[in-house]
Amino acid sequence: MTDKANTPKLDAEQIAEIRREFDYFDKDNNGQIDMPEFIELLTILSPKTKANHVQEGFNMVDKNGDGYIDFEEFLNWWQEGWWEY
Repeated sequence: MTDKANTPKLDAEQIAEIRREFDYFDKDNNGQIDMPEFIELLTILSPKTKANHVQEGFNMVDKNGDGYIDFEEFLNWWQEGWWEY
């Protein structure tokens, strides 16, 4: 994982693009990605993800442990390099 101090600042356009990605996977438009939505996200972005790693990946993104991924958590995950998971 990347150290936040070394993470480059995103400009407004980059944040808007990440927001569009988030909104695409937030199928019920509640401002959060739940487990079924996360499974769809992984199916598209990382199709080789093994089923037994899905919960582990979800827990890594869901930093506050509330069972949902909000946009801030998603943005942090995206910046850290989701492809490393």
